[in-house]
Amino acid sequence: MTIEKSIYTYQLPDPISMPELKSETSPLQQKVLDRIIEKDWLDLTTEMVRTGQPHSVNPLDPDIPAGEEESIAIFVAGKLEAMGFEVEKHCSQPHRPNVVGTLKGSGGGPSLMINDHLDTYPAVEPDRWDKCDGNPFKATRHDDWLYGRGTSDTRGNLAASLLAVKALIDEGIKLKGDLVCCFTVDEEKDGLHGSIFMTQTMGLKTDYSITAEPTAWGGETDRWGMNISVANSGHCLIDVTVKGLKSHIWRPDTGVNAITLASQLVAPLNAMPFAHEENDLMGHTPPCVCVVRMNGGLPGEMQFSPDSCTMTLAVVGILPGMTIDSVISDISEVVSAELAGLENVEFGVSQVPGSLFVNGTEAVPLDEEPNLSISKAYQALLGEPPLINRKNAFNDTIRFREAGMNAVTFGPGEDGWSPINEGISIPKSVAAAKIFALTIMGILGVVDTK
Repeated sequence: MTIEKSIYTYQLPDPISMPELKSETSPLQQKVLDRIIEKDWLDLTTEMVRTGQPHSVNPLDPDIPAGEEESIAIFVAGKLEAMGFEVEKHCSQPHRPNVVGTLKGSGGGPSLMINDHLDTYPAVEPDRWDKCDGNPFKATRHDDWLYGRGTSDTRGNLAASLLAVKALIDEGIKLKGDLVCCFTVDEEKDGLHGSIFMTQTMGLKTDYSITAEPTAWGGETDRWGMNISVANSGHCLIDVTVKGLKSHIWRPDTGVNAITLASQLVAPLNAMPFAHEENDLMGHTPPCVCVVRMNGGLPGEMQFSPDSCTMTLAVVGILPGMTIDSVISDISEVVSAELAGLENVEFGVSQVPGSLFVNGTEAVPLDEEPNLSISKAYQALLGEPPLINRKNAFNDTIRFREAGMNAVTFGPGEDGWSPINEGISIPKSVAAAKIFALTIMGILGVVDTK
């Protein structure tokens, strides 16, 4: 096993494309597709963006309490019950129910899970959301885009999947395999009380899984599409603490300012390489560091230079084979080299308490489901095969892949995660709903009722 160190530039790699699959829609499939209309997607997404908010907001920060997804969970559970699903709710924490709906097939087909999550990431500066009149949870249309917190990650994707399932049921489609809709909590905090709880404690498992999360590309350009993310990169949170020597501000020459030292580490950490194995799908973001916090100095001590400063680093782009130990070792090596020879200086590198190390996943082969059926449906609707990539970010696909499922990510949300004025393309969302419907039929099989 070869471990190499290299630094990647922030440039999109050459896309990998599925081979073209000849595909045309049948009259029955067309009837299903005709039931999926823009207005229904807009109405459902708009309602879900505001439902239970801001209670469903769930920051990655381990030291900030998680959200409560109960209201949106009850909402989507009701939608599934109305469609005839057997619905169960499973809680690892109060007011945070994971929703699992099962539509039993006639037999003779595999099982497929459609997944999405119920929490959203924070919107802590509402006044900057000018696309939504200063209210991040007021979904607002501008041309072919719908803006609001959760539109892209991931209420709009969830709406597309629900409309796909509803179109099948309303058309009277009988499936051979079992269809499972699993909507989880705690995804924004890496799934401990959601996908981890559901797979490891409740034993959730299907043959195949599709997480309806952002994989779209093209932004507002004329040409756009959606990737199939057949693998994911991992991430972790690391604390780097630098300790110096406290002194009076009138005599900085007698001390060692820890904040100054920590600041000098930012540039080399941003540029550092990580030990990793080469992979066919490297992901758009290489293994790298993003400084997300810097804390130093004590209240009431502005007369003194600080003797301790802690930087929190998000390490992203983690690939299969990288471990928490290898990440800490690589960072320690850089910090040690930068601080070498300085007197009265110490440092420590450790995983942030309460955070999880998320592994990168191995890719689902392109010639296996659900990749084949998604690609065939995509070709039929959009006239070309989808692109294939490794998704930069965490989503529940990782936990389902770890549980042994052929799990991939596909959805109309923009794979960019805008902090402010989050938005989603309406045409992409309607197209995705139709692709979901055809994919479900392709994987599970349809009972001939003639």
